[in-house]
Amino acid sequence: MTAQPRTVQPTTVQPVPAPHDSESAMSSATRRRQLMAASIGNVLEYYDFVVYAFLASTIATKFFPSESEVAALLASFAAFGVGFLARPLGGAVIGRIGDKRGRKVALLITIFGMAVGTVGIGILPSFETIGILAPVLLVVMRLIQGLAAGGEWGGATAFIIESAPQGRRGLFGGIGQASIASASLLGSLVVAIVAGLVTAQQMNDWAWRIPFLLGGLLVPVGFYMRRNIEETPAFTAAQQAPSPMSHDLGSPLVLMAKAFGFTIIWTVSYYIMLNYMPTFLTKHAGVSQSQALWGNAVALVILVLATPLFGALSDRIGRKPLLLACCIAFVVLPYPLFQVILSGSSFVTIVAIQIVFNLFIAAFSGAGPAALSELFPTHSRTTLMSIGYSVSVAIFGGFAPFIATWLIGVTGSPISPTYYLILAGIVSAVVIWGFRETAHERLR
Repeated sequence: MTAQPRTVQPTTVQPVPAPHDSESAMSSATRRRQLMAASIGNVLEYYDFVVYAFLASTIATKFFPSESEVAALLASFAAFGVGFLARPLGGAVIGRIGDKRGRKVALLITIFGMAVGTVGIGILPSFETIGILAPVLLVVMRLIQGLAAGGEWGGATAFIIESAPQGRRGLFGGIGQASIASASLLGSLVVAIVAGLVTAQQMNDWAWRIPFLLGGLLVPVGFYMRRNIEETPAFTAAQQAPSPMSHDLGSPLVLMAKAFGFTIIWTVSYYIMLNYMPTFLTKHAGVSQSQALWGNAVALVILVLATPLFGALSDRIGRKPLLLACCIAFVVLPYPLFQVILSGSSFVTIVAIQIVFNLFIAAFSGAGPAALSELFPTHSRTTLMSIGYSVSVAIFGGFAPFIATWLIGVTGSPISPTYYLILAGIVSAVVIWGFRETAHERLR
């Protein structure tokens, strides 16, 4: 009887850790180009959101005329929030494209969408010119921006983290997040400069459009850079793998729920302390609009500079210590420090308080992108991370200025927005406490 040859079972190729060994094949110059391409898009994506928040009072008078100043401001902030409602849909659709067609394709879509919305708001006729169609078109522009932004953060963050070398994901993620803070700084500076160069009447009549139109100047540069970037090693390897793995990280629903809770304090602190603060200071702290914007710009410089440093620190000591420190700070500090602001403190004191808050936001923003990305497997990272993050931002961040204004109106107390910050800090702290430390693990 003839012996049968021994059958050797084929070995299933696993995407981890082999795919991420390919990181070494990416040169430092390529990594810098990848990081810059993602970052410049981030600046454009969030520049308009910041400008809109800073000009909310003016937009209220142009698109939502009302006998009640508070009602008009609420309508303006509601339109601001509508853009965030579109984020989860944008995160799901564009995130899926990013996971199936590539991070590069998704990033090109988002930068085009935000450009349409940004320039569109700058050229929209006011209510006085076209009546009810004006606020309708404003909401449409906000929806377009929301769809683009929903896919942008997850796509850009995944792209940056997957392009980072092992042991430096916190630094790279911090630099990417600093670019978003730079958008806040850029928006604050542009609005402050324009407001300083024209009269209050001119600002209300036509000059408010200038910051939106200037945002369009970033589009050609960002589009060119993103069109010429390479896909990340992690995504390329995941595409070549015969089947997805890293199912041990948890079910998609659980992972999205973790991202949702993780993001609450991040988005609430960011949009209250950075976007809503200028409006709060002018209405309740006796600070002029120009002072409020310049003070915000000073605090933002600290945020931009500190975020990459905290990201690098998270590579050494881990993500959780920095994340939990931020949560605790926003439980303990808002009430007493807001009382100081409302007690008639000097402008210098107010700016110092803003800097303190921004340092804690920087700690979270430095460690956050890497920590959140490390929760998800590569084959579904963009989709799941975008949805979990975007839903949280839509609910808690996009309507943060609206909720803060509403709380003050209901309670009659300007201190009431601090309750929102405190609750957010408690919820996110509980969620983050249950995370495993991932700073020294490879991407799955």
